[in-house]
Amino acid sequence: MNYENKPTKFTWEGLGDIDAGRGTLGPDMPVFVYRLFQFTLKDILDREYDEETSNNLYRAAGHLAGTELAKNILDLSGDFDFFVANLTNKLKELKIGILRIEKADLDAFSFTLTVSEDLDCSGLPLYGETVCDYDEGFIAGILETYSGQPFTVREVDCWATGARTCRFSAELK
Repeated sequence: MNYENKPTKFTWEGLGDIDAGRGTLGPDMPVFVYRLFQFTLKDILDREYDEETSNNLYRAAGHLAGTELAKNILDLSGDFDFFVANLTNKLKELKIGILRIEKADLDAFSFTLTVSEDLDCSGLPLYGETVCDYDEGFIAGILETYSGQPFTVREVDCWATGARTCRFSAELK
């Protein structure tokens, strides 16, 4: 894809001074508004390109977001247990979801993890397919920033497939 060969224009500072800009409304908004933005953009990308391209673009955007969140919000200085505890606390504090590591092979850097009450999909109707492409990239970006190694993350269970939690497989590329 073309974006891979171009420098990012995104900066953390570009998010602005939310406290100054939203003095009355504050920093929070309802989940349905986030999903309205997310799902309408996804619909346009699906129609403009195709579903595979759209999914890849969502993963790429999630990857950039995960990388930036890790660099700017997480403490990456500790061992793996410290990192997971910090990540778990931050994801809950930011109301992104409730992280749990189900299985970790630190030698192979292979993980199975769940995110309950996931911002993207918890409560969705059944679609018969996983829908958390953005989350796949987001998790990969976080893991890569911590480890310095590239990851492939794929969702294996999703609220939209009938599971009541999102389950992801994360493997070194």
